[in-house]
Amino acid sequence: MDPELRARFNNGFTAEKYESLLRCVNETEKWPADFRISETPIFLAKSFASELIEAATTIAARVRTPEFARHSRNAIPAGLEVPNETAHPNFLVVDFGICEVDGRLTPRLIELQAFPSLYAFQLFFLGCLRKTFPAIPRNWTSSFGGLKDESYLELLRRVIVGGSNPENVILLEIEPEKQKTRIDFACTETLLGVRPVCLTTIRKKGTKLFYDRDGREIRIERIYNRVIFDELIRRPDITPPFRFQDELDVKWVGHPNWYFRISKHSLPFLKTPHTAPAFFADQFPVSESVSDYVLKPLYSFAGLGVDMEPTEEKVRALEKPDEWILQRKVAYAEFVPTVDGHKSKAEIRMMFIWPDGGEPVLLNNLVRMSQGKMMGVDFNKEKTWVGSNIALHERSEH
Repeated sequence: MDPELRARFNNGFTAEKYESLLRCVNETEKWPADFRISETPIFLAKSFASELIEAATTIAARVRTPEFARHSRNAIPAGLEVPNETAHPNFLVVDFGICEVDGRLTPRLIELQAFPSLYAFQLFFLGCLRKTFPAIPRNWTSSFGGLKDESYLELLRRVIVGGSNPENVILLEIEPEKQKTRIDFACTETLLGVRPVCLTTIRKKGTKLFYDRDGREIRIERIYNRVIFDELIRRPDITPPFRFQDELDVKWVGHPNWYFRISKHSLPFLKTPHTAPAFFADQFPVSESVSDYVLKPLYSFAGLGVDMEPTEEKVRALEKPDEWILQRKVAYAEFVPTVDGHKSKAEIRMMFIWPDGGEPVLLNNLVRMSQGKMMGVDFNKEKTWVGSNIALHERSEH
């Protein structure tokens, strides 16, 4: 990491600046951030940024191979296939833990998802960060490939809105106003004119879908899908007016099938210098020790169901071991010095966007910081310099 910029940031940090950052985040859009904002970004040295980009793009390339297509053939649970699958996902996010190996920091793959992350919020957040901490050099950014804010926004618009009028595009979610990521929905509406719409309020007429917009019935042409299947399954109180499995005259952005195809199901397939060994629970080698691994359910989100201390008894007791994976544990490095003498650990989410008929573009990143056993809120209560932020690096000009 960049020690000079880190020292400059920490020396100039004040509680008042952090409060100003929170006001910018929480009082600008119609909804606040319902997750903790960390006090600091991460400042990536050029060599580490290059390694991180290479690690992410290598994994993105692996999920485009015929071998991966064969591996993912049975990834979708029976009965959850959605018609008219696209040739590729529109979004791909790759999560790396920052670890120390042989005395140097290096990224290690934790998870990946073909599902949208906080694409709009992270652009908005970068603006708040620059406004609050003007000492951060303007040529330090969170986007990649020399992208500036206008080009970033145009890529988002091209993928999500396409050639439609924004009012014919919706961000689909279950009770969006109650979701922890609702600030991203608000930012999406501000930046693109695409409104968040609750699944239950949609009307279906034949194969067409409609929603109410300011008292007018509006045809839906494109769905920016933020509905997570396992949440929908866990909510028997939700009765949608249509099934995802229906033949619908809409364009999915991204198509729901990719949520399963590129997911924890992919981890046993991926073998690169930046991945850790992973196995389906029913294929776990007898030569390996279960205690060296993390047990993860295939079909869950936001860390639900993850067991950091699995045992052979727990694995044997699994009802459907083919729906669980065991992934080798990695040791997160404590590398972010804080103003109170502690050090934080971090994960970096590398965020790709993938235009129809185009190539995946590495767009932005998201950082989660921790001083606990895991990244989640429950493991970081009453701690500071933990939570969500961003990684900055010196912009490459082309």
